Amino acid sequence: MRPKIKICGITNAEDAQIAVDAGADALGFIFYSQSPRFVEIQTVKSIVDQLPPFVLPIGVFVNEEQTMVQNIMDACGLALAQLHGDETPVYCETLGHPVLKGIRLRDRSSFLALAEYKGRAGVRGFLLDAFSESAYGGTGTMADWDLAADAAKAAPILLAGGLTPENVQDAIQRVRPYGVDVSSGVEASPGQKDHAKVQAFMKASHLVT
Repeated sequence: MRPKIKICGITNAEDAQIAVDAGADALGFIFYSQSPRFVEIQTVKSIVDQLPPFVLPIGVFVNEEQTMVQNIMDACGLALAQLHGDETPVYCETLGHPVLKGIRLRDRSSFLALAEYKGRAGVRGFLLDAFSESAYGGTGTMADWDLAADAAKAAPILLAGGLTPENVQDAIQRVRPYGVDVSSGVEASPGQKDHAKVQAFMKASHLVT
């Protein structure tokens, strides 16, 4: 089964359409105000309203108040909440929306966090990103693929962190994730996708057997 592909950091309708036309399974919209890929609610709602039925719109949140996440999810028609901060297992269980929990891989101790969330109501899977002292994600730094491969044996994961059209085939073959997530690796500048890179990333991902 080919991995699912999420194009994250979508900020405009043109980039969304290019990703959809190239075969993306999911689009990520960032509601973290400190991100250069932050996008307004009305923009996301407008994009989501135009998506075909089997492309999942995902909202990315970092340590946001639960009520705010719920309101944004409902207003925009989002299918999943990607929680990329320090949200607790109880927060995930009581959100009332399916959750993709972000885990920043530092070392094998990161598996303790994964185990803490695994099996919790509402937690559908995990997004594994590289650890950074200064940011919650979107750094373009590669995650530890060996650690990610071990995690992929225990739970559905999306591999993120430093993926590009040039390395995604190798990443998929080594990690065997449920899916891959890319943002900066297919950008012309933060928040603006390079359409040729999006298409190249999709093509490379689909070539893996």
